[in-house]
Amino acid sequence: MSAHEGDTTGLADSPDVSIPDSDTSGPAPEVAADGRPRGQAVLDDLVGLLDLERLEENLFRGVSPPHSLPRVFGGQVAGQALVAAGRTVPDDRHVHSLHAYFIRPGDPSVPIVYETERVRDGRSFTTRRVLGIQHGEAIFSLSASFQVPQHGLEHTEPLAVDAPDPESLPDLGTRASQGDSSWLTDTPRPLDIRLVEEPVWSARRTGASDGPMRVWMRADGRLPDHQLLHVCLLTYASDLTLLGSVLARHDVASSQVQMASLDHAMWFHEPFRADEWLLYTCYSPSASGGRGLATGRFYTADGRLIASTMQEGLVRLPSGEKPS
Repeated sequence: MSAHEGDTTGLADSPDVSIPDSDTSGPAPEVAADGRPRGQAVLDDLVGLLDLERLEENLFRGVSPPHSLPRVFGGQVAGQALVAAGRTVPDDRHVHSLHAYFIRPGDPSVPIVYETERVRDGRSFTTRRVLGIQHGEAIFSLSASFQVPQHGLEHTEPLAVDAPDPESLPDLGTRASQGDSSWLTDTPRPLDIRLVEEPVWSARRTGASDGPMRVWMRADGRLPDHQLLHVCLLTYASDLTLLGSVLARHDVASSQVQMASLDHAMWFHEPFRADEWLLYTCYSPSASGGRGLATGRFYTADGRLIASTMQEGLVRLPSGEKPS
């Protein structure tokens, strides 16, 4: 049974907390400058990927895309696990934080079963714990907290440095057509991504940088007005470039380094739309012991801070090689 053939209405006692079905009769994929599919049809496939099948109360199943990496993309597992948590929470409560661990590499050839534990249902806060399971073993764990909207003190740190207009920057398809195609070339691109700084895989990169790595991104199409979906899609996207900020501080090629996410945390500060431009600014304050720490912030186009991220990852050099 596919993810679309299961229960897409959520739990019987919570009919309004599901992510809606993607429109399978929608438009054919658009084509990027490098010939790869893009646009609404590709985005709808990602929405379908996040639309988990309900197996039983508190138990869900998700699949991986047919065009997959050797292991399941961490952002996919985190996004699906957050869907599993959100489907057991009343729709008047919105996720404000998540903390996750990547325990084992995921196998893209088999489904992932998500077991949700209802840890607490308080008057203001709801806590859920989700375990992702494959082959009888845990591959991922997530704890998420949801809150009823409340009033309180408010302040935010503004965007420190202006970024170029995203429309003035080439998308990944255009970059690939110009010969810079070593990232996301063989997988669908449900996100419109515009790089501000040259990433570690780019042939145009000139060396190490102590500054942040910035990227504009948005869903490459229109999303339904469903806040859980926008948050889960941002969770998916947050794992794409964050760990690369560790390598950005060193003059080393990404092909020479073994990298993998170890944990992931996010805090959601304000409502937002994932199908509008968001600036993701990533920076690594520390690396040691074969691990690197990366922090990230998402800003809207008008400079509002809407989410923060933090991740530690494995950053391992070949045996005997010294970092620069």
